[in-house]
Amino acid sequence: MADERRETTDDRAEPPWRVEGAREPAEREEKRTGWARFRPQGGRRFWLLVAALLLLNWVLVRQLDQPEPRLEVPYTVFRAQVEDGNVSSVVTRGDTIEGNFKKAIRYPADSGEDPQTKFSTLRPPLQDERLLPLLVKQGVTIDSQPPAGRGALSTILVTFGPTLLFVFLFFFLLRRLGSGVGGISGLGRSKARRYEATAQRTTFADVAGIEEAQDELVEIVDFLKNPDKYRRIGAAIPRGVLLSGPPGTGKTLLARAMAGEAGVPFFSLSASEFVEMVVGVGASRVRDLFNQAKDEAPAIIFIDELDAVGRARGGSNQFAGHDEREQTLNQILTEMDGFSGSEGVIVIASTNRPEILDPALLRPGRFDRHVVVNPPDQRGRRAILAVHTRGVPLADDVDLDQLASTTPGMVGADLRNLINESALLAARRDHERVTRSDISDALEKVILGAERKLMLSEADKERTAYHEAGHALLGMLLPGSDPVRKVSIVPRGRALGVTLQTPEADRYGYSADFLRHRIVTALGGRAAEELVYGEYTTGAEADLQYVTGLARSMVGRWGMSEAVGPLSVLPPPGSQGLAAAGELLADETRRLFDAEVRRIVDDAYDRATLLLSEHRSQLDALVAALLEHETLEEADAYRIAGIERPHVSGNGAGPVPEVLLPETDTL
Repeated sequence: MADERRETTDDRAEPPWRVEGAREPAEREEKRTGWARFRPQGGRRFWLLVAALLLLNWVLVRQLDQPEPRLEVPYTVFRAQVEDGNVSSVVTRGDTIEGNFKKAIRYPADSGEDPQTKFSTLRPPLQDERLLPLLVKQGVTIDSQPPAGRGALSTILVTFGPTLLFVFLFFFLLRRLGSGVGGISGLGRSKARRYEATAQRTTFADVAGIEEAQDELVEIVDFLKNPDKYRRIGAAIPRGVLLSGPPGTGKTLLARAMAGEAGVPFFSLSASEFVEMVVGVGASRVRDLFNQAKDEAPAIIFIDELDAVGRARGGSNQFAGHDEREQTLNQILTEMDGFSGSEGVIVIASTNRPEILDPALLRPGRFDRHVVVNPPDQRGRRAILAVHTRGVPLADDVDLDQLASTTPGMVGADLRNLINESALLAARRDHERVTRSDISDALEKVILGAERKLMLSEADKERTAYHEAGHALLGMLLPGSDPVRKVSIVPRGRALGVTLQTPEADRYGYSADFLRHRIVTALGGRAAEELVYGEYTTGAEADLQYVTGLARSMVGRWGMSEAVGPLSVLPPPGSQGLAAAGELLADETRRLFDAEVRRIVDDAYDRATLLLSEHRSQLDALVAALLEHETLEEADAYRIAGIERPHVSGNGAGPVPEVLLPETDTL
């Protein structure tokens, strides 16, 4: 069964670097005709053509301006030849004297060159007044011409050649910009990438762990395949589907799979690509995108990160209808509301922050259906791991069920990264298959960070061991706490040591006792340092931040304080400060809130100190083992502490609170 699970079909064995939806090389070459052949990616051929034209212009000018070859002789040799009567004619051009000998001569006399009759020499600055009478006496034909100039063709090339070349360059670039997306005449054209139905490689078979969201999209796919079945009964398919959820849960993957299942053209782009510096471009691109989709209907438009242009209007940083993003949003609203319902164009959008979207986007008639893509539960993680390991050979000791149970809170992107890191690690170790140790080491790297080659002194190492042993021992002693999976004093990331606790199964809700135990466990490191050394260090910085945030949430958000009662004192997550909710609180309520937070933390710290004092021998045993081995796995940690490992089960699917207790080594 394991081998069958890991086998891949031949039709999926495609080069990993192939871009999904891209045309094949032969198809691209067929479409590049005429001027397009000189507009490749990066413009390399174009610049080679420009360089070749410049070189050709320079060669032609050099050839046309090349003077007639003549024998260069000194003035004294020329005058001697005149006195000997061997000069037949001369022509003067400025200081240059050119002419013809009656009898060919060789200069220098011992040179191996052929004798020549045509010569050239330069008149010296010293005036030779007897030269002219001597030339007349010898019967030499004398002529004078202005300084040499270029010929007509050479002049045209030199004068107009560069100009014509740059004019050609200007029109060439203008044509290129005008025909390209985002160019001078194409500023308003959509930048959406189109994926043909035949090029889609992603289907619902590639999606796992988010079946609830997938089921919401099945009927839309069925409508695109069989629209008459719905029209006969008078049903209208949703015009827009909004996918929301945390990053990495598979929103974009769902959209691609939907297009692949429906077998229709798929237009994909990010919302930020609508907006440019030029005002009005975003709205124009929206119109162009929807027109393209209507021409190819049935089709799907996918807009990623919709919150880039879909934020609620009327904020303090916007200026009525003159804001470019607001104009883009208005055009999206107009285009979606203008659908007749029979055009077969469906808009899918994704966002991580649906709460900030404009209400006009969310009303029926625009994004009719809201699909929340939640992080997967344990069964979903198992299915996702099965998908991502189809092309990865796994060793027999790899148990995906166990791996799914030890990765609570991870989403599809995290699991894919985990498998990829495991495969990279196995390749570095020259393994034929990915083993359990490869996955375990990769999981430590992903969750805890990469190991640091940091040399700690014996005193620092012992203090870190007591700190981590304090966390671990309290996590083992407190009833209902998550099992301690690993204790390590190996520096990773910014932490000098790590204690890892994860639940047996996914949790949904948390009781007040469970959260108090989490605070006690988090304070165990600081309590152990005080118990052993009588002083504190900066190593508990991350613990104190975690404890403070958790205690404040218990009092101000979850109503777990009898003194404050069921009041919401804190603003929703993501809000700044105590604005909104805090402005309506009386001063007495604020003081009571702070006092309750302090009481919860103080009680937890006192309990942590008491428990560690009562179990000092077990604390010392854990420290000795850590100093010897540096890392203790779950079974070893419980055995050394002499505590029976509890069996804890969750009560539903959902995210888990922070269960990693790193100790920062910075001030």
